Amino acid sequence: MKNIFKWCVALAVIATLTGCVRTAPIDQINSTVSAGHTEAQVRTAILKAGQQRQWIMSQAGPGVINGRLQSRDHVAEIRITYTASSYSINYSSSLNLLASGSKIHKSYNRWVRNLDKDIQLNLSAAAAGL
Repeated sequence: MKNIFKWCVALAVIATLTGCVRTAPIDQINSTVSAGHTEAQVRTAILKAGQQRQWIMSQAGPGVINGRLQSRDHVAEIRITYTASSYSINYSSSLNLLASGSKIHKSYNRWVRNLDKDIQLNLSAAAAGL
C-alpha cells in the first residue's frame, strides 16, 4: 500500500512539473533595422515574413500591422509596430495557449522568433537587391 501511495505522489509531482515546463515568459521582440531601408520596405518585409510563416497579416494603420496565427486549436494574435529604423512584435491575445499573466505556451515564443528571423532575412534580401 505504501508503494502505491509513493507512486501516486511521484506521478503527481511529475505531472505538475511537466505542466510548468510548457509555459515561458512572453517574448517581446524589439529589433533595429539597418540604415538605408524605407518604412515601405520594412512593411513589405513584415508582410512577406507573415505570409511565409502562414500568419494572417492586416494593416491596422500607419506603422501598425496586426497578425493572427492559427495552428490546430491554438490562436495567437500580435501587433507589430514599425518605422524605417525599427519594429516591435507585441503579444495581443491568444486562445488555448495557456496565457496567464506574463507567461504563455512556449510555441508562441517559437512562432514570433521565427517570424522575426524571417523579417530580418527579408530585410537583408531587400538590402542586397534580391
